[in-house]
Amino acid sequence: MTLDPTAKFPDFLSQADVDALNAGTHPAPFGVLGPHKSGTRRWITTYQPDATEVIATVAGKSTPLKRLGGAVFSAPVAGKAYTLTMRFADGTEHTTPDPFAFDPILTDFDQYLLGEGSHKELWRVLGAHVVTHHGVDGVHFAVWAPNARRVSVVGEFNHWDGRRHPMRPAGQTGVWEIFMPDVGEGDLYKYEIVGANGVVALKADPVGFGSEHPPEKASVVRDISGYGWKDDNWMKERVGRADRASPISIYEVHLGSWRRRYDEGGRPLSYKELARDLVAYVKFMGFTHIELLPISEFPFDGSWGYQPVGLFAPTIRFGPPHEFRDFVDAAHEAGIGVLLDWVPGHFPTDPHGLATFDGTHLYEHADPREGFHQDWNTLIYNYGRREVKNYLVSNALYWLEEYHLDGLRVDAVASMLYRNYSRQEGQWVPNKDGGTENYEAIAFLQEMNTATYGADPSIMTIAEESTSFPAVSKPVHTGGLGFGYKWNMGWMNDTLRYFEYDPIHRQHHQDLITFGIHYAFTENFILPISHDEVVHGKRSVLGKMPGNEWEKFANLRAFYGFMWTHPGKKLLFMGCEFAQPEEWNHNGELNWGAADQAAHKGIQKLVQDLNTLYRNTPALHVKDCDPDGFIWLNGDPEQSTLGYVRYGEEDDAPVVVMCNFTPVERSHFRLGVPEAGFWEEVLNTDAEIYGGGNRGNFGGVETTDVSADGYPQSLEMTLPPLSVVIMRQGHKP
Repeated sequence: MTLDPTAKFPDFLSQADVDALNAGTHPAPFGVLGPHKSGTRRWITTYQPDATEVIATVAGKSTPLKRLGGAVFSAPVAGKAYTLTMRFADGTEHTTPDPFAFDPILTDFDQYLLGEGSHKELWRVLGAHVVTHHGVDGVHFAVWAPNARRVSVVGEFNHWDGRRHPMRPAGQTGVWEIFMPDVGEGDLYKYEIVGANGVVALKADPVGFGSEHPPEKASVVRDISGYGWKDDNWMKERVGRADRASPISIYEVHLGSWRRRYDEGGRPLSYKELARDLVAYVKFMGFTHIELLPISEFPFDGSWGYQPVGLFAPTIRFGPPHEFRDFVDAAHEAGIGVLLDWVPGHFPTDPHGLATFDGTHLYEHADPREGFHQDWNTLIYNYGRREVKNYLVSNALYWLEEYHLDGLRVDAVASMLYRNYSRQEGQWVPNKDGGTENYEAIAFLQEMNTATYGADPSIMTIAEESTSFPAVSKPVHTGGLGFGYKWNMGWMNDTLRYFEYDPIHRQHHQDLITFGIHYAFTENFILPISHDEVVHGKRSVLGKMPGNEWEKFANLRAFYGFMWTHPGKKLLFMGCEFAQPEEWNHNGELNWGAADQAAHKGIQKLVQDLNTLYRNTPALHVKDCDPDGFIWLNGDPEQSTLGYVRYGEEDDAPVVVMCNFTPVERSHFRLGVPEAGFWEEVLNTDAEIYGGGNRGNFGGVETTDVSADGYPQSLEMTLPPLSVVIMRQGHKP
């Protein structure tokens, strides 16, 4: 190290300090860098690698700083606010305020909440915030890394050199912070962390609002303040859109493969384009909600978003944060809710992510029997650590608050609830009582649901939970997990199995399609035909149907008729609404060419009409989650026929549904109904407009005084082959 023999050290600075600053190992750099008093004079000290000269300017008066050793410069300078000018060997210079001259930004109250792991608005204090501090524009950076020896913010603004801008600890919170003047919107950054083990790692911001385009890994400063929302009416009126009596029909979408711009290299649509095209299409199809596969920033396209690294960053693949807000705002303007697939169950091992974040197993369990997910080669959050639980709860609140989302679908809940999930004996750690339940994960899910519904009761949370874990959608105060809804995986598996059978064999498997009613009202269920059912060799929904081409389409029409009239809210993955013939491929767009063909257009029209009927017919949705809304009417396993009544409130006209799951027409079919009078045929899946044979009941049937199915009156009707006929009590047109 080259020393200036004429340099005099101020009394707060020693040779050891200079050596440590140059090595990037100083334990308390804010104690020596910036302005400090030495005797009666104020000294300014700075670390400026590559600078040949450093000048401090106060109120127009310039004072050159002396090189004390290496890249450390210092000199007594009178006055308060100052700038530093660095001159370099190539003749260039750079002038900036000194980051080490600014007070901390985190308040004592913030530090208190951070210290106890209870700051539910974590995104307001951690991450990168564009602010004005003491009249100077810049960015406040803050990150939790309690076991780190040093944390520095690095970026192009400091040549990615972690020695230049080490951060200061915020009390005893484990949080590090610094205000960086002259940094702003769009700047790239990472945190250089010298871990507890001495290993240096470059990490993306766990609470960063933006990221680079993958495969690049830096975080991006994004100012998410000041968006001009136009959805005030929606936000005020959505209270009745998420409750159990509401019609909820969800279109599940992978944004990267819905449509692509092949005139521009096959790129996916942007948030702004989706705000125009996807929202218009969903409105046209009559769905009430869009559910997005995860859009929290993720490095690997093939994970479909289910291995996120940036939980607070909408993926840049489709645009910056405000443009995602444009998409949500447009959906709300069109009367459509937006749900986000949320992944708090695991995270990838990518080195720039949360794994061993500060050199220790900070976010994940250290023991791989608890902290490593064998199926997905990912890491599992340590839900028992209050700061980690708070991080996830805060993230849930963030999406609802900052992006006005209408709800969260929580991925892979079953993997969180059980310690032995997908593990052999000896590969898992029992709970404190020796059992399989993950008490810490259960407590986290309950806290998340309590916090989100407590913040806004008009949202919904949905559990993808595939086991018989009790009370998933029951309130926390009654011992439940507190979700609003749960995916009905049992109904989905059994019903698809039934429809995959050749109709000649269905008479032996009628229980598959009727058993679901035995538990249909134990939870608030959503009937899901999701992305998981049309990938990995499972075939498309159309491809699951048996028979020749006509029979495949007729079976699918009957399946959708059964699904939309069965108790439970609805969810359909994109492409299924027009019977895409192929499995879903995330690397391309949907087969919109098929959607233009007549048979596929018929399926699309059927789904559109089912959505309209479902929304406009209280008997089909008001008691989706109430056993009082359903009664079996007629069922003959030998004929594979099935009938039931759906009821709404007392003044709502009941609906009778009759299903024929064989390719045999049943003419003069007698069906007992609960009320005398005219029953209007409001939908018939065999209608010509849907691609059927147009066999039916000429708009409706009048009852006759012939008893059937336990009722004194009945209908004599036609059941077309492979069809569902929906009748509503009403008046002759």
